[in-house]
Amino acid sequence: MSQSRFEKLQEAIKTYGAAAFENLLRCKGLGEAVVAGLPDYLGCNAECVTAVPPEGPFDPRKDYGEDAFSYRRRQVIVLEPIVFGVALTVHNLEDSGALWLRTALSIEVTGDSFDVFVAQQPLIRIPLDYENKLEPVFEAIYREFLNTFQLEVLEFNDKRFETRIGFVPDLPEK
Repeated sequence: MSQSRFEKLQEAIKTYGAAAFENLLRCKGLGEAVVAGLPDYLGCNAECVTAVPPEGPFDPRKDYGEDAFSYRRRQVIVLEPIVFGVALTVHNLEDSGALWLRTALSIEVTGDSFDVFVAQQPLIRIPLDYENKLEPVFEAIYREFLNTFQLEVLEFNDKRFETRIGFVPDLPEK
């Protein structure tokens, strides 16, 4: 007996749900591997790198666990990229303070690989068997953090902005 249209829809939904759940589990695993491996790549302590929400307020010292991942803010699991943030805490050389940075990663399974985006950088393809193959992702995160400071310093030193903007004190009226 052939399936009814409704039964075909049910089968399609079942297949979609399985794919969405597989995508979630694989992407979460890759995300956790990135957070766990980044400290070695950067040469810092493990507590300097944490998974955090990709946007909005956050505390880089807090362990967000699964709440760092985009699927936690959804009631239904859908087949979409998994997004999370990576925070890096950098202790100051001059004093006891620290600075933190955050960048967002987007990961999605496509065929036999992961499509990974670090902020607005170009696509990185990582095989599904990613053990010992994450260096391109680590390098992209490192470049993203480094560029943040280098661009700020370039803008600060750019002479074109020297006379285009500024503040003047209020002058007393006569």
